[in-house]
This record gives sequence, structure tokens and C-alpha cells, in this order.
Amino acid sequence: MKRLYYFSVRSFAGPFLATFAISMFLLVMQFFWKYIDDLMGKGLEVSIIVELLFYVSASLIPLALPLAILLSSIMTFGNLAENNELTALKASGMSLYKIVRPLFAVVIIIAMGTFYFANYVIPVANLKWHSLIFDIQNTKISTVLTPGVYSNELDGYVIKVDKGEGNQFEGILIHDHTTPNEIKTVRAESGKIYKSKNGAYLFFEMTNGTVHRELEPQTPNFSADGINHSTHSNHPVWKSKFEKMTYKININGFDLERSREELMKDKHEMLNVFQINDAMDSIKANGKDILKNFLMNIKSGHIYFSSISYKDHSIKEVEDQNDFEVPDNAVNFKDVVYDKKIKAIKKAQTTVRRLNKNVEGQLNFMDALERDMDDYMIEFNRKFALTAAIVILFFIGAPLGAIVSKGGFGAPVVIAALLFMVYFVLLTVGDNMAESGTLTPIVGMWFSSFILAPIAVWMMYSAANDLPINSSEYWAKLMAKIVKLFRFKRS
Repeated sequence: MKRLYYFSVRSFAGPFLATFAISMFLLVMQFFWKYIDDLMGKGLEVSIIVELLFYVSASLIPLALPLAILLSSIMTFGNLAENNELTALKASGMSLYKIVRPLFAVVIIIAMGTFYFANYVIPVANLKWHSLIFDIQNTKISTVLTPGVYSNELDGYVIKVDKGEGNQFEGILIHDHTTPNEIKTVRAESGKIYKSKNGAYLFFEMTNGTVHRELEPQTPNFSADGINHSTHSNHPVWKSKFEKMTYKININGFDLERSREELMKDKHEMLNVFQINDAMDSIKANGKDILKNFLMNIKSGHIYFSSISYKDHSIKEVEDQNDFEVPDNAVNFKDVVYDKKIKAIKKAQTTVRRLNKNVEGQLNFMDALERDMDDYMIEFNRKFALTAAIVILFFIGAPLGAIVSKGGFGAPVVIAALLFMVYFVLLTVGDNMAESGTLTPIVGMWFSSFILAPIAVWMMYSAANDLPINSSEYWAKLMAKIVKLFRFKRS
């Protein structure tokens, strides 16, 4: 029995390591394809590229492992069936469940290790590589300025520098076309460039320069006697000098905004399950306190809740007693003159509109809190769903390899690619539906498992009982039973 376990594990280890390496290579190439524009032409050191690849590879393991498990399980049992070794084991009285047992133990160990890795290592890797790629993208700001060349990469601006490197330049020329009907030109002997902390603005800190403002030609303002009364010339120009000046440029339209948005939304991916749980508890407590304070502010601002009658009588007493004491300063609305009625009604309408806006703002804030909670729940369930997916895909691949009876990298690769495509589509659909609020985070993140788990059970049962699921007769009988079952339910 020990020899069987050793043989099964050895047969599985080779294909698993090979397919895992291939999967990681393909995913890393996909990453390069996505960020090729940010990495090319930056003069990055080899150590920076290696560091980026190291962190990215760690974050890609959750995608590579399911594919590797699926493909290696199909190849392992396909080889056993193709070489008649699986038939010999069954003939000796061993069931497929017993043959699968040692590999199932290995897959459970891999799944548990994957959960630990996804919970503690991947959040750190995500933080590291997102920060690193953001720093690399930021270098694009400095490469916008090429000495001796006019640059128009920033929308609405044409910039030229005579010489310089890093963030220090000399001979700065900025043409600002962002204001309609106006051209602003800034010249400076020297200066340096840097970004704001929030990444929304680019600052030029310049010394010894001039600012020219030139408007488009204006239509003369002639009076009836034909005299031009325009206060300025038809082509007005202003010129001013400065010793030191900081010029601000809005770069919200620059291509770094997309990456910055991706970075900001990754706060959920950078936490483990315990931190996510603490964050959700904190959000719930803050939400309750904010809602309580909002309701108290609404009550304190309403005259009814602050009136003497409300203080002296409870709501129940006011509803049960028709003869409660009316304050001396109370006025019957019917006795008020018409003008004051109009003023009172307008004041009440203004108050109601203000309250409606406050309530709408509070609802939007609470919706934002709920969406934030959903994002945390999505990431919380993602880590567990990944572990379950590894086990489910193993129980799909192992019986499928036994049924197909083909080993090597031929048919198993094609089958595994198709099955993984189905898994990836289901995973993406569930993720998107959970993020959009169509499904709850739990259902969305476990969507692929809900679909594939019954298929895994059916595949394992069919392979263990030698059901000919690869024959047309089997499917014809199965479809006939399904049709008969539906007809029975209708009747």
C-alpha cells in the first residue's frame, strides 16, 4: 500500500510542477502585456524588474494553482488509464476512491497551504507590487520633459525645457491653452518639478521668469458718435515678471489616473481574514453611531421635539388626551393673517427641502458603507472559495483523466484549458455580480463552486462505477430520463 501511495504521489508531482510552472509563466506574460507601456523606455534596473516579478508571481499563485491541479490530475490519471495501470489496480480489488485517496491527501495539504498563503502572504505581495508599479508609473511624469523637445503629453499644455535631468531643469517654457480665448506663456530660467501628495497636480517651482497673457482679438465697442470706448486694445496682452513662482497643472486626465484608481480600490485585497473581520466590525459600529447622531440632529432641529408640550407629555399621553394643556405662546394657524400664513408655509417648505436633502445625503452615505462592507465580504469569501476550488477541480480532473484514458500534453491540455475557461468565466461572472450588488458577496464568490461541485460529484461517481459517459448512448438515455422527469413533474 505504501508503494502505491508513493507511486501515485510521484506520478502526480511531475505533471503538477510542470503545469504550475507553465501556468505561472503564462500569467506573468499576461501581466507584462498589460503593463508593457509603463515598463518600456524607463531605464529600469534589473533588480527592480526582478523585485516586481517576485511580488507579482506571489499574487498570481491563486490563479495558477487551480489550473495546475486540474491539468496535472487529468494527466496523472490519464497516464494510469492509458498504460492500463488503473485497470490493473481496479482488478486487484481497489476502487477509484481508494486509488484517489493519497492524491486527495496531497491536494488537501496544497489547499490548506494555499489558504495560508492567500491569507498572510498575498496581501503583502499585493501591497508591494502595487506600490512598486505605481512608483514606476510616476517616473513617466519626469520623462514627459525631454530637453530640447516640445512635449504635449499633458492635455492643454505645450512644455519645453532646454536642459536638465531628474526633476531639475533649466530654460523652462510653458504654453497654457486650458483657458478659452486666452493663451498664457510662462518662461523661467530654472525650476524643478514634483507631484502633489494626492497625485492630482503637477507643480513647477520656477525662478526668474515672466508670464505673458494674450487674449483673442475683441470686438470694438463703438458709441453712436463712432468713438471706440473699449477699455483695452483689440488684442490685449499682459506681462509680468517674477523671481519665484509655483505653477500648478491639473493632471487628472493623464494616463496615471487609471492606475491610481486601481491602487485605491485594492485596500480590501491587502488584508487577511482577521483584519477584514475587524474592519467590518468597525464599519458596522461607525455606521450605527453615525445613524444615531443623524436621527438625534433631525429631532433636535424640529420644533415639535423641542416644544414644551413634548417635554411635559409623552407621545402616548398626547395621543390619548385631547385636552392636554396648550402653551400660552401657541397660536392657532387659522387665526394667522394671510401674509404670515404664506411666510410660514414657505418656511416650512424650505425646512422640508433641507431635511430631504439631508436624508438623501445620509442614504447615499449609508449605501457607500454597505458597498464597502460588500467589498470586504467579497475579499473575505474569496480566500475560502479559492481553497474549495482547488479541491473541486481535482475531483473533476481525476475522474475525467480516468474516463478519457489519455496522458501527456495532448488531449489533457485541451480539455483542461476548456474546463479552466469555464471555471474562470464562472468565477468572473460571480465576482462581477457580487461587486454590482446583483448577488450577495457569499453567493457571488461561491458561484463557481456551486456550479462545479455537483459536476465533480457526478464525474467521480461515473468514473468509479465505469459509466460510459463518453458514449452517445449514455447521453441519449440520460436526456430521456431528464425529459421523463420533467414530464412527471408537470403532470
